[in-house]
Amino acid sequence: MRVLKIVFWSLYRIWFYVLMAIPIIVMFPFLFISILKEKWYPYFFVMARIWAKVILFGMGFRVKLEKEEEIIEGKSYMFVANHTSMTDIMLMLSVVKNPFVFVGKKELAKIPLFGFFYKRTCILVDRSSSKSRMAVFERAQKRLNQGLSICIFPEGGVPDDESIVLDEFKDGAFRLAIDHHIPVVPLTFADNKKHFSYTFFSGSPGLMRVKIHYFIDTKNQSADFKKTIKVQVHSIILKQLQDYNS
Repeated sequence: MRVLKIVFWSLYRIWFYVLMAIPIIVMFPFLFISILKEKWYPYFFVMARIWAKVILFGMGFRVKLEKEEEIIEGKSYMFVANHTSMTDIMLMLSVVKNPFVFVGKKELAKIPLFGFFYKRTCILVDRSSSKSRMAVFERAQKRLNQGLSICIFPEGGVPDDESIVLDEFKDGAFRLAIDHHIPVVPLTFADNKKHFSYTFFSGSPGLMRVKIHYFIDTKNQSADFKKTIKVQVHSIILKQLQDYNS
């Protein structure tokens, strides 16, 4: 039985990377054209959502979305969620229709094919470099001025210890939201770790539950508010994760 599980998990992981590649290969000419100019990013975003939904469907994931507040078309937001799996990227693209740009670690740019578009469309950050972290704010400002939203996983990465339910949050997402007066939208991803964690020999098809929580306004707030909002958002997501698992 153990051998069969290992075989299944190995094939399941390989299938995930195959699914990542197939839509990119099929849509490559259109994807490539859409990244030639920054103002064409919304067209790229539409194709990215198709890519994400193909992967989720192909992996046997069913998405159940619960919303406490509706996202307004054409408005900019700061989307934040817990981070436990590579499928967090696909799930975020699947449930959010407003075009947004990921702020993500530069290491993902090394993934073949995916990395080609990732480094040309996302805001990459080297968390070990203060210069790189500062550059994020400049690039985010430019994207927000174009009417886009920003998405950050505020844990700053996936903890090696999978027993950690929700790691501490970094300040960056909340500082950006306050500086640019955009609402923070907390999202809770309940099942990504269960169905597709970073542990190679694990994973299974199943239900992916997502909750979009009430938005948090940042207008007329000082920079000091980032500590308050960081704790508030962490508490909201942690409580929801605990409720899902109770």
